[in-house]
Amino acid sequence: MKMIVREYEPADCAALAELFYNTVHSVNAKDYTKKQLDVWATGQVDLEKWQQSFQEHYSIVALDDKVIIGFGDIDKAGYLNRLFVHKDYQKKGVATVICDKLEKAAPGVIITHASITARPFFEKRGYRVIKEQQLVRQGVVFINFIMEKKQ
Repeated sequence: MKMIVREYEPADCAALAELFYNTVHSVNAKDYTKKQLDVWATGQVDLEKWQQSFQEHYSIVALDDKVIIGFGDIDKAGYLNRLFVHKDYQKKGVATVICDKLEKAAPGVIITHASITARPFFEKRGYRVIKEQQLVRQGVVFINFIMEKKQ
């Protein structure tokens, strides 16, 4: 694998939405029920909203050759919004490279809302759980964790 990381481009949006859906439904399936996954990643992302948030945040994309294998974004206040890696590229350092760049872009305290699946990754990076929260979407409850890292 020869990974390249670059800034987000508007033409990436639909591919990132697809990667998000596929990652949630495969990687997160060990920690969440089918019903929870269906509500979390419906397959109907509002591309206009995503486009706007990617453009307002520092957003980066990782590629292997020309295939997008991961992405992440962080806002100016230090909220790490999204970090997703293609199911076939898990545990290969992709999330680490993306996260390193995102953290450098936002000095100070970084906050993220980590899934059960992502929590160990963030803990290894020095994040700590501030609180466990229960989200309700379309009447379905899921657990995630508000985590922070002081840099």
